[in-house]
Amino acid sequence: MRSTLDKLISWTGLVLAAVLVVAGGLLVWANSFISANVSEQLRDQQITMPAGEALDNPDIKPYLEQYAGTPLDSGEKAKAYADHYILVHMNEQSQGRTYSQVSGEFMKLNSDPNADKAKVAELGALRQSLFMGSTLRGMLLNAYAFGLMATVALWAAIAAFVGAAVLLGLGVLGLRHARIAGQPVPIEASPGRVGV
Repeated sequence: MRSTLDKLISWTGLVLAAVLVVAGGLLVWANSFISANVSEQLRDQQITMPAGEALDNPDIKPYLEQYAGTPLDSGEKAKAYADHYILVHMNEQSQGRTYSQVSGEFMKLNSDPNADKAKVAELGALRQSLFMGSTLRGMLLNAYAFGLMATVALWAAIAAFVGAAVLLGLGVLGLRHARIAGQPVPIEASPGRVGV
């Protein structure tokens, strides 16, 4: 009975190890596919990370200095550029107002027939600039999110392979124990007793 139970548990462990190996392989493929696509899509935009005087702003320099002058080709760079370059400039232009706030101001002012046309045009240009900045930020932050998913897939693959190795080792040990447990135990004569 013990031998059968050991075999059942061991084979279950070996099947799970095989499943984890397949899952790990798929996760490695996912990491490679996502990473390559994120990098390719970002490189196609031909954005170069700011350098020189563009880094003089204290809200920009600590976050972008390490990437200065390099191509924007990874999720981490995309996040840094979106949050610490584009957003900083958007906030400077709008005095911290969001696209939605500026757009509301523009719509209200534009509907006033007595409004200063130069002010309407200025607010319209700011609205357009914030719209483009928000759109670009959104795309870059999506690239960052996908890059992060690639990293998570890689770590999950490593965990799957480690789990598979552990289950494989335990399965082999369990089958070995099942073989030993299945052998008959010899009855030894007690000391002092004489066999008949």
